[in-house]
This record gives sequence, structure tokens and C-alpha cells, in this order.
Amino acid sequence: MSKYIIPYFSNSSPIKNETMERACLECGAVLVGRSDKKFCDDGCRNNHNNRINRANTKTIRNTNNSLMRNWRILNSLNPKQKSKTSRSKLQELGFNFNLYTRIYTTKAGRVYYFVYDQGYLPLENDYFALVKRQ
Repeated sequence: MSKYIIPYFSNSSPIKNETMERACLECGAVLVGRSDKKFCDDGCRNNHNNRINRANTKTIRNTNNSLMRNWRILNSLNPKQKSKTSRSKLQELGFNFNLYTRIYTTKAGRVYYFVYDQGYLPLENDYFALVKRQ
């Protein structure tokens, strides 16, 4: 067995003598600092990430706006934490029955639909019981 250890260096070694100018991914400015730096400042990093996620953000923003509209409608019709209203009143105010954040089924089998803390229970004759979860 040899008592000499010969180090092995490959061409893909991270240690390089050459200097390579790197550019900000957003604005193209020359980067100074860490070797793994991608952006010149926080503004460029935010702009880059916002631009990349724009399509997803639009869908999420629209869904959240619709959920908030539903919540505001339920909240305005339910000031005493428990009330009753009609389907036509909800529809007139622009309520979207396809958007809710949670479904709660009681032991008796009643199904409540919640938009955050405001909920509704379908009743007979197109009426709804409105409740607020404590």
C-alpha cells in the first residue's frame, strides 16, 4: 500500500482562475458579490418573480376576490350571527354558490358550506340558514 495520496482534479472543478462577468437576470446589470448571486437588488428579484408568476397570480387573485365578495355578502346579511335569507337575495347581490372554503357535515347529516367563518345551510323552498362559526 502506498503512503502517498495523489489528489485528483477534474476539468469540472469549481475552482477556476478565470473571471466571468455575471448579469442580473432582470435588468442585465453587472453583478458584484457572491458567486451564486442572480439579481442586483431586491427590486429586480421581486420584479423577476412577479413576472414569472403573473399567470398563476391572476387566477389566484380572481378566486380570492370572489371568495371575499361571497364573505362580504354573507357578513352583511348575517349581522346577528344567525339569520335566514333566500336564494334570490343572495343571487341578486352576486353570490357565487360554487365558491366556498370548507364544507362541514353535522352528525345529523346536514351540510354547511363555509366561506371563511361565514356559513350557510340550504333549507327548503330555496332558503338558507346563515351562521357564523365561533
